[in-house]
Amino acid sequence: MPASPSTARAINDRLALRLLQREGPLTAGQLKKLTGLSRPSVADLVERLAEAGLIGVVGESGEQRRGPNARLYGIVADRAHLAALDVRTEGVAVVVADLLGSVLAEASVPIADETDTVPAVERAVALVERTAKEAGVERLHTVGVGAPGLIDPATGELRDSTGLPEWHRRLAAALQERFAARVVVENETNLAALAEQREGAARDRDTFVLLWLGHGIGAAVVLDGVLRRGASGGTGEIGFLPVPGTGGLPSATGCEGGFHSLAGAAAIVGLAREHGVSASVSAHEPYAAALVREAVARVSGAARGGTATAVLPPAPTLAPTPAPTPGSTPGPGSVSGSGSAPASALASVRASAQGVGGRVDSSAGSEGYPRSSPRPFGGGGVQGASGFLDVLADRVALGVASVTAVLDPGCVVLSGEVGRAGGETLATRVRERLGRMTPLPTEVRAGSLGGGAVLRGALLMARDGAQDELFAPPER
Repeated sequence: MPASPSTARAINDRLALRLLQREGPLTAGQLKKLTGLSRPSVADLVERLAEAGLIGVVGESGEQRRGPNARLYGIVADRAHLAALDVRTEGVAVVVADLLGSVLAEASVPIADETDTVPAVERAVALVERTAKEAGVERLHTVGVGAPGLIDPATGELRDSTGLPEWHRRLAAALQERFAARVVVENETNLAALAEQREGAARDRDTFVLLWLGHGIGAAVVLDGVLRRGASGGTGEIGFLPVPGTGGLPSATGCEGGFHSLAGAAAIVGLAREHGVSASVSAHEPYAAALVREAVARVSGAARGGTATAVLPPAPTLAPTPAPTPGSTPGPGSVSGSGSAPASALASVRASAQGVGGRVDSSAGSEGYPRSSPRPFGGGGVQGASGFLDVLADRVALGVASVTAVLDPGCVVLSGEVGRAGGETLATRVRERLGRMTPLPTEVRAGSLGGGAVLRGALLMARDGAQDELFAPPER
């Protein structure tokens, strides 16, 4: 059945707007070529969209730079404004942007564990207000929130979890009340996957798994271009995955004894200590990430015929959250590999993970931050650094292989602060081990967005939601 004239116009309008979003400003002639529409149809849609305040003339193109055919049309960026929040147990980061997703202002604020619920919520909301004011924005259209925990598939709300502060669950309602804006909440690891797929390491993949390596362990599953959340919103709670080498099993109330005990921040800190690896750390960067970054620098420097000390880039504003209970690990999930691990990998994991579930470097806090002043690289040298990365790769590969056996995603992205710190050096090691553990061809890639992926994903989610609403055809 052919589309009605009004439906056809709506389809054409949305197509043109998506092209302008993706390509930037275009002339009517370029729109005609890209859409395949006739010249009169393009003229009509340009007029409709301009009257609706969605597009406007932003310049001219062509040698003569004059006349109607030279006009460049673009989306009116200030037609609506957006906010995105990255919510962690220890604070909040926020950006305010226009309808195209261009960031106008950004800020962050710490929120201590002992802060009561009402003051914590007010502090986060006030941060959004101040940032919007700094950006010159009077009204927010859509607010995207990324948070640890499970999102109820039926309500879209953050589910209750004993491992997360109560103010997390109260924040969305407070934002909606204060700003009268549309508020959308999503699991943080899912948002990292969205960002890596749109702008990062998975841009060419419709099916992949993102493994978040930070304080906690999480994963996001994208199959055939669709983010999979599961029946209860718990896809990707990979921290609870039973794996060899932990000396125990996870429980319904805690992931100690699961994959989290092998590859979470505390486990990485303990592993580094065993290999004589230590490092200086920037504020708010997980100490585990600094250790991995320093080890990579040592190994890379040795490969180039010299020594090297890692230069730590500015740390992400906030670090991911540990995941001691169901719902407090990031996002949905899986990774790559199949079959049982080679004896050498299992042996190294077992040897290095005795009692790892509760052991942390004595100089580090329970979340992998140093309690005392930063320290230089330890006495393990290049050999210690290489051994540390080898065993870490053994551990990561176990989790990746388990999930790949079920999902066969073809590609796994190592994301989060630790994934970014490990870069291609860690990804290569995991890829080599995975190739010996599974018959399924699987790429292992280093994420390119690091800890900033969550905030970027929240902004992309907010932008998509606002554009879907604003670009929708008017109701008749």
